[in-house]
Amino acid sequence: MNAATRARYRARARIIKAMAHPTRLFIVEELSRKDRCVCELREMVGGDISTVSKHLAVLRNAGIVEDERRGLQVYYHLKCPCVLQFFRCVEAVLRAEAKARLAVVER
Repeated sequence: MNAATRARYRARARIIKAMAHPTRLFIVEELSRKDRCVCELREMVGGDISTVSKHLAVLRNAGIVEDERRGLQVYYHLKCPCVLQFFRCVEAVLRAEAKARLAVVER
């Protein structure tokens, strides 16, 4: 693997790692519905504001979400909604795995 290819795979892994947490997956899905302020996300997640802010920072640093100040509140939205295609792929893998396991049980 050459240096350019290695760098491309590292960049991909950074984005996938940023989403590799249940809370961050939840946040991405919620932001696919509409922009949310940190306070709304905190209520939905049930954690404290600093924890939610750290999750949002990870997603922002990976280029998945963007923030926008509106008055005193900071709102977040998906920067690249195409990330939801990854969710559909994950769900397809989960369905395929469930189907394969069921086939083993039914034998």
